[in-house]
Amino acid sequence: MKIDPQLTMGKVVLTVSNLNRSVDFYQRHIGLKLLSAENDQVTLGAGDTALLQLHALPGGRYAPHTTGLYHFALLVPSRLALAQSLRHFLDAETALQGAADHFVSEALYLSDPDGHGIEIYRDRPRAAWRNAQGEFTLTTEPFDAQGVLDAWQEAGEPAWQGLHPETCMGHVHLRVADLDATERFYTDVLGFERMAVYPGARFISAGGYHHHIGMNVWAGQHVKPATEADLRLLSYEVVLSSQEALAAVIGRIDAANQPRHAVENGWIVHDPAQIPILLTTRHAH
Repeated sequence: MKIDPQLTMGKVVLTVSNLNRSVDFYQRHIGLKLLSAENDQVTLGAGDTALLQLHALPGGRYAPHTTGLYHFALLVPSRLALAQSLRHFLDAETALQGAADHFVSEALYLSDPDGHGIEIYRDRPRAAWRNAQGEFTLTTEPFDAQGVLDAWQEAGEPAWQGLHPETCMGHVHLRVADLDATERFYTDVLGFERMAVYPGARFISAGGYHHHIGMNVWAGQHVKPATEADLRLLSYEVVLSSQEALAAVIGRIDAANQPRHAVENGWIVHDPAQIPILLTTRHAH
């Protein structure tokens, strides 16, 4: 049974070693706005939507050879919005790690001060996601930086005002230990569908989106989960459109004898890489 085709991705929760440094980076460089701050955690977002929660872990170390977050991906609503981010990165001397045209999207890649990966991207229309033969295409080609910047110039070079308020969490890309086992959990238990296969990576989605979740073993096969001393992904949200859709997923989790536990606004379940997923609904936010 397929998972809710109307689901969206929600908030990503990370630990960081220096909370003030990270908040400054995400506001000044990425363009998120501070939504709340309490003790040793802050929530940032775009518009009124919470996209990222940061928890302080002084002395925490980045552990790239563990399961966890490869990157989280912020989806901006237009090529102009992507162009504004690129222009801002150039003006603010923000270090980029890469950029790519994925046929379905155009993407910029960077990382925060602790090494957590970030993608900022815009989608092409769904009608353009298939090649001349009608085949769904997810690839990696050179990024047309000049074409993107031309969109900014053609719009009259609008001033940077942070990320567009309609920015959302487009997808998450995970480091996992076993591709086959992890994909089986997401497809056979949760109900996602495979969309694409790369060397050492798989991409899955709901409702025909190009991917809501990516997973790879590029850090190595059978890597261990991060420890509590490591800077890590604490959870990410899959937001179902209704209580009925959530109940259907929970039913499949129970039928597969997968453990879960209740939290204030949903259920936490762990994938085979021991990455916590918060299954929730829109009304819970």
